[in-house]
Amino acid sequence: MKLTKTLVLASAAMFVGAGAQAADLPVKAKAIEYVKICSLYGAGFYYVPGTDTCVKLGGYLRVEAGLRTNSYGYPADSGLGGAQNRLSNYYTAFAREALNIDTRTATEYGLVRTYFQGVFTWYSGGYNGAGTGLTGGATAYNAAPAGTNGTGSIAGGRLGVYDAFIQFAGFTIGRAQSQFSAPWAEYPANWYEMPGSGGWERVVQLTYTADFGQGVTASFSAQDQVTSYQGGVWNVSAATPAAIAFGQYGANDTGGSRAPDLVAMLRVDQAWGLFQASVAAHDNHAGYYGASEVTGYPGDKWGWAGQLALSIKNIPTGPGDTINMSAVYTNGASRYNFQSYNSNVFAMYGGTSLPGAYQSVGIAGVPDSVFVAGAGQELTTTYGFNGGFTHNWDPHWVSSLYGSWAAVRYNGTAQGYICGAVVTNLALSSGLAGCNPNFNHATIGTYTSWTPVKGLTFLAELNYMMLHQKYASGSTVTLPLQANIAKPGAAYELKNQNSLTMLLHAQRNW
Repeated sequence: MKLTKTLVLASAAMFVGAGAQAADLPVKAKAIEYVKICSLYGAGFYYVPGTDTCVKLGGYLRVEAGLRTNSYGYPADSGLGGAQNRLSNYYTAFAREALNIDTRTATEYGLVRTYFQGVFTWYSGGYNGAGTGLTGGATAYNAAPAGTNGTGSIAGGRLGVYDAFIQFAGFTIGRAQSQFSAPWAEYPANWYEMPGSGGWERVVQLTYTADFGQGVTASFSAQDQVTSYQGGVWNVSAATPAAIAFGQYGANDTGGSRAPDLVAMLRVDQAWGLFQASVAAHDNHAGYYGASEVTGYPGDKWGWAGQLALSIKNIPTGPGDTINMSAVYTNGASRYNFQSYNSNVFAMYGGTSLPGAYQSVGIAGVPDSVFVAGAGQELTTTYGFNGGFTHNWDPHWVSSLYGSWAAVRYNGTAQGYICGAVVTNLALSSGLAGCNPNFNHATIGTYTSWTPVKGLTFLAELNYMMLHQKYASGSTVTLPLQANIAKPGAAYELKNQNSLTMLLHAQRNW
C-alpha cells in the first residue's frame, strides 16, 4: 500500500512539472482587429475592418395612429375613409422600423458613396364591403385599403426600399428623391400629405450635379416616370358608372414606358436659407383606343412642370424657426403637384338637405391627360402652393402651422369629353350646362411635438382638408350600388366636402 501511494504521488508530481514547463512556453496570441472610428465624414462613421471604407448605420422606429381615417397621415378623401359610414375606421394603426446604411470611400477619383434605406412596415388596414342584396351583408379584410390608390402601405407586414443609390464624381445613380423636389418636399411643416409641390417619393434616376461653390448647385436628371410620376392617361370612351363614382372619369390607358422624365434644378443653399427653381418634362404615352392594336391610338404628348421653392432661416421668432414654401404649375404632368403619396381620385360623402337625394358627394379626378376614341390627348393643367411655419418654443417643444391650395383645370375639349361621360353614365340632373369637372383642393393644419430626450419624439397633428367642386349648385347624379363601401344605388347631391382627421405619432431615431 505504501509503495502504491508513493508511485501515485510521483506520477502526479511528474504531470504537474510537465504542465508547468508547457505553461512557460511562448504562445502566439490571436490577432484582434478593433473597429476604428472614422472622423472624415462626421459623427457615427466607423471603418469597415480591413478596408478604407467608412460606414454609418442608423434608422428609426415609428408608431402612428390615424384618427377618423382609413390611413395614416392622409385625409379621409376617398374609398372607405371618404364613405363616412360603418365601414369607415375611427382609427388606423401603423408601425415601421427603418434601417439606413451609408458607406463612403475616398479614392483617387474623389468620394464614392452608397446609401440605402429599407423599411419594415405593418399597417392595420380595414374592411371592405362584400355583401349582396338586403340580407347578405358581409365584409372582407382588405390587403390594400381603399383610398390609398395603390400608394399606401399594405395591410399586415411588408418590406420596402426607399433609397438605394451610388454617388461618384458628381453623378447620382439609383433610387433617390427627385431633383425636382425641394429638400422638404411636400412637408414644409407637417406630416400629413398635401399637394402644392414636388414630392418626397423616391425614384430611380441618373443625375449629374455641378457644384459652383458658395452653396450654389445645378442638377440635370433623367428619372423613371413609371412608379411615381404617372398621373394616368384616361380613355373617357371607356368610362363606367362605377369608375366615375370613385372619381375616375375614364379607364386608365397608359402605354409602356418610352422616355424618362427630364429634370433640371438650380439651388442656392446658404446660411440665410434656400432657394430652388425646378423644371420637368414628362412624356404621356397612351395604349390603344380599344382592346387590340388594330383599333389605333392617340399620339404621344409631352407635358411639363415648373416649381419655385423658398426656405427662410434665422427668423426673429426664435432659434431654429423656419418658413418653407413652394409653388408649382403643371400641364400634362400632374404628379409634380398631386404627388403619388396623394390620391388622384376623390369621392367624399356627406349629408344633404336636397329633397330626393340620399346623401351628398364630392367627386374629382386628376389625370395627366384624357382622350376619346379617334382623338388625341388633352393635357390636364394644375397649379398650387404649400407652405409652413415651424416654431421652437424651447429645445423640447415645437409647434407648426401649415397649409396648401391646389387647382385642377381641364380645357374646353377635355370638359366636353368628361361631361358627356358624366351625363351619360350618372344622369347628371343639370345636364351639360351644369357640368364642370374642375375643382380646388385645400388643406390647413397644425402639430405640436415634444422631445423629452434626444432622438425620441411624440407628436399630435390636426388636419382639415376641403374639396371644392365646380358642378352647378343643386345638381344630382345617380350613382350605382358600390358594395365595397356600402353605398346604395341612389341620387346624390354634388356638393363640396371636407375631412377633419388627426395623427398621433411616436418616433425613436437611432
